[in-house]
Amino acid sequence: MTPPARLLIVDDHPLAREGLRSILTTAGFEIVAEAHDGLQALELAKALTPDLILMDIRLGVGMDGLETASALRAQGVTAKIMMLTLHDDPEYVRAALAAGATGYVLKDAGLQELSDAVAQVLKGQVAIPVSLLSSLATRPSSQPRDMAAMERLTDREREVLDLIAEGMTNKAIARTLQISPSTVKAHVERVISKLGVADRTQAAVMVARRRDL
Repeated sequence: MTPPARLLIVDDHPLAREGLRSILTTAGFEIVAEAHDGLQALELAKALTPDLILMDIRLGVGMDGLETASALRAQGVTAKIMMLTLHDDPEYVRAALAAGATGYVLKDAGLQELSDAVAQVLKGQVAIPVSLLSSLATRPSSQPRDMAAMERLTDREREVLDLIAEGMTNKAIARTLQISPSTVKAHVERVISKLGVADRTQAAVMVARRRDL
């Protein structure tokens, strides 16, 4: 039996930490520790080597979550980092990704949405609310290039891309399209290659740009 993923919770509010512990433990994750500020998060992350660090952007005194994420990466901590915040500002999302986070979840997310996002990040994927993806689309001059790249996709690849933009995992896409996960993986790889992007999140941003045209 595969052991549960090990999580470190970082939040300066005790009640928030308690609530997250309850939710994530119920979802099948193991909470190895809780930190109340950035410095404690650094110490615990290095000592306990969690699989994922779930961290509030605002941490009261000392380093905020973004500074802590950057410090974790600078010190060689390899745990996945997910930001949990009230801020639905795309600038915070960009800053979080630049600091080394691969997940961004709003505090008003549902229990299932939170646990799904944690699972997604643990698999090496990027988890960002669909509502924020369109706001990440910058540089309007890139739109003609985006459209030309979209034209190179087959009908099936466009279907897969639209489902990626909805935040679906490969398994969920496979169920929706009634094809095998390995076939979905192949489609995703071809989509990323044809669009000239680095990952599925950048591909989803291109979809958001197209919808805004």
